[in-house]
Amino acid sequence: MKKLVEFYEKLDDETIRCRLCPHNCTIKEGKSGMCGVREVEDGKLWAINYGEISALSLDPIEKKPLFHYKPSSEIFSIGSFGCNFTCGFCQNYAIAQFRPRTEYISVDEIIERAIEYKSQDNIGIAFTYNEPMMYYEYMLDVAKRCKSVGLDVVVVTNGFINEEPLKQLLPFVDAMNIDLKSFSEDFYRQECSGNLEDILRTIEIASQKCHVELTTLLITDHNDTEQEVRKIGAFIASVDKNIPLHLSRYYPTYKFKEEATNIEKVKKLAEIAREYLNYVYVGNILDTDNNTYCPNCDQLLVERSVYDAVDKNRSDHCKNCGQILSIVPK
Repeated sequence: MKKLVEFYEKLDDETIRCRLCPHNCTIKEGKSGMCGVREVEDGKLWAINYGEISALSLDPIEKKPLFHYKPSSEIFSIGSFGCNFTCGFCQNYAIAQFRPRTEYISVDEIIERAIEYKSQDNIGIAFTYNEPMMYYEYMLDVAKRCKSVGLDVVVVTNGFINEEPLKQLLPFVDAMNIDLKSFSEDFYRQECSGNLEDILRTIEIASQKCHVELTTLLITDHNDTEQEVRKIGAFIASVDKNIPLHLSRYYPTYKFKEEATNIEKVKKLAEIAREYLNYVYVGNILDTDNNTYCPNCDQLLVERSVYDAVDKNRSDHCKNCGQILSIVPK
């Protein structure tokens, strides 16, 4: 289904500039932006993926990954298609870079399905899988309805969004996981077709409005140096040292054929990040300690095994020492 979008300007009778993301694509009649999902027709800009759902799943909240937002909950997760990045290491490239088979699901119906899952410990809706900012209009409409019926809203995003649409969305968002793919402008430009500055701005703005966690996929010989992780750690600490950082192991996928990241290297880089941050976790590696401990007294707060979590503290402060925690309890 198509829907007229809000963030654009007309340059002439046949040309429009999209204002959703920092690409600010100039699009001619009958063409689309680089995301492939915002097209000009009859001199107007349309989202062609409104309500077109490619993936549905009831997932553990830890899978997003969100370790500090209502641990051990489930979240009804949905995705559409399209992305404003061109990452060769994309883990969801089939729906991000191509048009998959979809099913149109109205706002009312998606809300009804989420409510039905409440009996299975569902807390709300997560917009994920492909880049949710590329189905912005549908996400915003659903998020507004979620707030009216008591459902939480989670957004898993690359963070490449202009400030105005970001600020319009944030009042309806409870938690975000934002990819910080690198701390190198060259990496963002060459590997993602984006830029670092806009991602850092999104992190700074979002962290003032909702719960935020960050994920960096450590890719062999691309962004897996000690220097890079120190830059990432220092930046996050300058915003808030209590923002959780997930350092994930890369595996070959899509266009990237580099070997999977060395496990011991990932663990070492996690230790370096902990010099700056209170909460650092390792992803895509089994048999590693991903429990949450109090940064003041080292009390075990949340015990985890892969995506299974047990919240032993169930509070936003440590019941052992009183330390205020960056955890949103159920």
